[in-house]
Amino acid sequence: MRKLLILSLVAMSWSFPARADDPALSLRELARPGRVLMLRHAHAPGFGDPPNFVIGDCSTQRNLDASGRAQARKLGARLRAAGLSNARVFSSQWCRALETARLLDLGPVESLPALNSFFGRPDDRERTLDALRTFLARLPVDGQPVILVTHQVVVTAFTEATPPSGGGSAFQIDGTRTPVWLGVIPIEAR
Repeated sequence: MRKLLILSLVAMSWSFPARADDPALSLRELARPGRVLMLRHAHAPGFGDPPNFVIGDCSTQRNLDASGRAQARKLGARLRAAGLSNARVFSSQWCRALETARLLDLGPVESLPALNSFFGRPDDRERTLDALRTFLARLPVDGQPVILVTHQVVVTAFTEATPPSGGGSAFQIDGTRTPVWLGVIPIEAR
């Protein structure tokens, strides 16, 4: 009973659903074939985007600050140390997500509109999630690891969890539109 209570408190502190046996996944798991890491971009102060937001014009967007850039570099170093050195990296078209993806330094970054935020645009929600599910269903079950850098609203809609900045969930590709959830990545090194 006490172990269950402690695990519940740990899971709540991460704001993710947790498996009772291991809420935080070993980073080494991500280096295996067919793995996907869905990340929320690193720390970008503020909330939402300014009313004059334009994709491709970072001066109109909320961007990473120095702590967010350091957070992305540190996570990339931790992932490389765990054996993840050659991943396919996809990002939302928002500058803060693209910068996070580049600073991870895990491979060339491709923009993927299916990872774009729909915060403040609820009419885009189902179209975006459908495109993301279609993208995931097309990934090979034994392919190289994939990193997806996106936004809180996308991760929350997909996983029903709210990740902290720079946090995420890992999945195993299984050929369906809803890959198998494996767990959350620990925010600090374990």
